Amino acid sequence: MAAKRSGGTAQDEGTRSSVLVALGANVLIAAAKAVAGVFAGSPALLSEAAHSVADCLNEVFLLASLRRSHRAPDDEHPFGYGKERYFWSLLAAVGIFVLGGCFSFYQGLQALKGTHDETREGYLAGLAVLLVALLAESASLLNAIRQARRSERGTDDPALRTVLAEDGTAVVGVLLAAAGMVVHMVTGSAVGEAAASMAIGVLLMGVAFGLGRTAHKQLIGLAADPELRDRIRGLLAEQPEIDTIEELLTMRLGLDSTLVAARIDLVGGMDSEHVEEVSLRIRHAIHDRWPAADRVFLDITDAGSERTRRTTA
Repeated sequence: MAAKRSGGTAQDEGTRSSVLVALGANVLIAAAKAVAGVFAGSPALLSEAAHSVADCLNEVFLLASLRRSHRAPDDEHPFGYGKERYFWSLLAAVGIFVLGGCFSFYQGLQALKGTHDETREGYLAGLAVLLVALLAESASLLNAIRQARRSERGTDDPALRTVLAEDGTAVVGVLLAAAGMVVHMVTGSAVGEAAASMAIGVLLMGVAFGLGRTAHKQLIGLAADPELRDRIRGLLAEQPEIDTIEELLTMRLGLDSTLVAARIDLVGGMDSEHVEEVSLRIRHAIHDRWPAADRVFLDITDAGSERTRRTTA
C-alpha cells in the first residue's frame, strides 16, 4: 500500500517560505558583515560573516531538499525520495561545522596573534552592522518559530529545524561578537574579541554536531516513535483473526511516509481467500488511522510450526 507523492503540501510551502526569508536576510547580512569586518579589522565580525555565508549555503541545500524529496517513487527508489531531506540536512550540518565553526575558531586564534589593524571608526560601523543583523536574524527566527507552531510536524521537519538552529545561533553569535568588540574597544586588548570568535566557533560546532547526529539517525533507518508503534501493535492485537504478533518493524522513510512490517500468526481454520481479505482489511485500517503509514506489509506465519522448528533445530 502506498500513498501517491505530490509536488508539495501547505506545510512544505510554509517551510519553504521560512527558508527563503532566512536566505534573503543572510545574503544581505553576510555582505554587510564581511565589508564591515575588513574595514574594522575585526576577527569577531569576520567570524560572523563566515557564519552568515555558511547559513546562505545551507539554505540553498534546504531548498534543494524540499524540491527533491517530493519526487515520485521509481524502479531504483521504490520507497520514494523522502530521505533526501535528511541527506541535505546532513550537508547543511557539515557546512555549519566547517564554514562557520572552524573558520570562526581560526579567526579567534588569529586575533590572539594581533595580526589585524583595528580602527575605532571601523568598530563603530561594525557594531551598527551587528545591530541591523540582530534585528534581521531575530525577525527570521520569529518567522521560523511561528511556522513551527503552525505546522503539525513541528520541529520534525529537518529543513525547518535547521533554520531554527541557524537563526537561534545567529542571534547568540551576534551578541557574542558585539560583546567581544566592545571589550576590545574598551580595554584595547584583543583577548576578549578572540574569546568571542572562538566561542562562536564552539557554538556552531555544537549545533552542527546535533543537527548532523539527527540526520544520521534518519538516514540509516530510524523507527517510528514508540507511541505510534504501540498504537499499531494495539490495533493488530484487537483484530479477532490475529492469534499472536510475532514481530513489528517500522522505519521512517520521510516526513509523511513510514514503513510498517508485521509478522503475525492468524487463528486456525481460515482458507486462503479469507486470509487475503483479512490482510487487506488490516492494512487499510492501519493506513486509514495513520495516513503516514503508507507502506504496510503483513507476513502471515505459522508461529507454532516455527517455534517447533527452532526447538528441534
